[in-house]
Amino acid sequence: DPDSGDNGLLLYSLVNNQTNEFDINENTGQIFTVSVAGKVGTFYLEVQATDQGTRRLSARTTVNVTVDSSSSNNMVVVVLNQKINVVERNIAEVKRVLEDKLAWNVYIVDVYSKEFEREARSSTDTTWVKIIAFDEASQEVSAEDVKRKLREQKNNIEIELERIFSAPVTAAIEETPADSATPELIATIVLSVLLACTLVAFLVYVLFTMKRKRYYLVKEQAEIMEGIDNPGATDRNGSLKSLEKLEHKNN
Repeated sequence: DPDSGDNGLLLYSLVNNQTNEFDINENTGQIFTVSVAGKVGTFYLEVQATDQGTRRLSARTTVNVTVDSSSSNNMVVVVLNQKINVVERNIAEVKRVLEDKLAWNVYIVDVYSKEFEREARSSTDTTWVKIIAFDEASQEVSAEDVKRKLREQKNNIEIELERIFSAPVTAAIEETPADSATPELIATIVLSVLLACTLVAFLVYVLFTMKRKRYYLVKEQAEIMEGIDNPGATDRNGSLKSLEKLEHKNN
């Protein structure tokens, strides 16, 4: 708006924003996501700009936002030791420094802190900046290449950011933790353990049964051999039947 004073001061808003999937910075007009996890497609947002003059004038336009799930694989998070409100005020300069040092086009996906209360935003000394880099062919640069370049240019990036923030700056890369085991994987592991335990128990039972049968077979054979070698030996009931049979035969 070419006007001066309140007539040239614009505030931006989303019209009929009922999905709560996007939000807009009322001062800069920058649109950012709130919750589009698992959603892919094109969203049509009606944006209104209103000046702050006595007779407030406004204009509207439609912004098409395309959410591509493949982008999530190449997102990189840069952690700055600065308050989020300071980073947000200088986000254009942060973008310029990253593009200059990485030699790629950089798209800032989100700027956030770990504070949930809005009034506490200025008290947080750490800010997370989520970015995606694009090469000259407008193709996404892999997250690993972006991280490698960030590590190589870390000192240069910090020096440039110190000039912007007028304070010492550290720019670190947030490493994504390994994915935790899914419920399906946990269930598979549990079932595998139970199956293994069952199999071991079955093998123990079979071995015990075979050993027991073998024991009784050997014992029975030993008793038979003992009876043959010693006809006068007593049987299991302690009787002398073998001896009696022998005497009866002699008589």
